[in-house]
Amino acid sequence: AMEEATFLTKFATNVTIIHRRSEFRASKIMQKRVFDNPKINVIWNQEVIDMIGDPKDGGLKKAILKSSDGKQTEIECDGLFLAIGHRPNSSFLNNQLETDDKGYIITKSDSTETSIKGVFACGDIQDTVYRQAVTAAGSGCMAAIEVERYLEAAD
Repeated sequence: AMEEATFLTKFATNVTIIHRRSEFRASKIMQKRVFDNPKINVIWNQEVIDMIGDPKDGGLKKAILKSSDGKQTEIECDGLFLAIGHRPNSSFLNNQLETDDKGYIITKSDSTETSIKGVFACGDIQDTVYRQAVTAAGSGCMAAIEVERYLEAAD
């Protein structure tokens, strides 16, 4: 997550890491890079439980967070990237997408399309084998192309 957040700052005005715990388990070097980057904010002891938006109205608008004490809050955002660590962080989907027994999102063969038309998954949330940045970037590219084609067909 530290590496991905740092990378995203090249394209985003700001990046917010939402972390379920009160400290990171990443290497001290990666943590320092995050804490020293003025574009990165951290929200501790929270997890994403829902996303609000409409693909016909500009896509994602906000994320619903739940704190460790159960309190829910909303934050405005126009993009959300999940870095799952060693276990897929897909529980927020509430079984709305088809997953395997470990929680990885199942995508169609040679595609990033999920069990719901117009919803795509890429990277570690659906890669049960490699789980590497380079393969995640490749599947992210696949997803971007497939989303673009999907949106063009919808016009």
